[in-house]
Amino acid sequence: MSSTSEIDLRSYIRSIPDFPKPGILFRDITPLLASPQAMKATIQALSAVVRDRHVEMIAAAEARGFLFAAPLALELNVGLVPIRKPGKLPFATLSHSYTLEYGTDTLEMHKDAVKPGTRVLVVDDLLATGGTVEACCRLIEKAGGVVVGCAFVIELSDLKGAERLAPYHPVSLLKFAGA
Repeated sequence: MSSTSEIDLRSYIRSIPDFPKPGILFRDITPLLASPQAMKATIQALSAVVRDRHVEMIAAAEARGFLFAAPLALELNVGLVPIRKPGKLPFATLSHSYTLEYGTDTLEMHKDAVKPGTRVLVVDDLLATGGTVEACCRLIEKAGGVVVGCAFVIELSDLKGAERLAPYHPVSLLKFAGA
């Protein structure tokens, strides 16, 4: 069996044309999730690119971000902050509303999830326009946390999300052109 450093992660990303609507090329992570070796290599690679940021907590928005944030938090030996849609968290929350292409959305996290000054890394599976992750960053800042970066498995470079998130120093393992 090959070592995780020899795994071509790109080969575990399936491209599905015209999903969820015509003209969209969907990047499917389920083959990567199905492979323990590819998942391990992904978490090791993410860890390697963020380790020097002295992360104290990892935050992720539901749902696919949780799939990478939880094992990365274990790898870095830090806690995990789940950021969710309204009404999903049982304790007192902070919220942040943000604009979408057609309307608005809101994210919440527990009020006590991030202590002032805590160094937080935001993790998600895919960076497209960056709107949701930017909202996560604003929510963390609202709590007094310091966003030390954003980490993604995949970046759709044509959608310019990395430019939008530039103040938060985003990193991505894989970049794909075309949406």
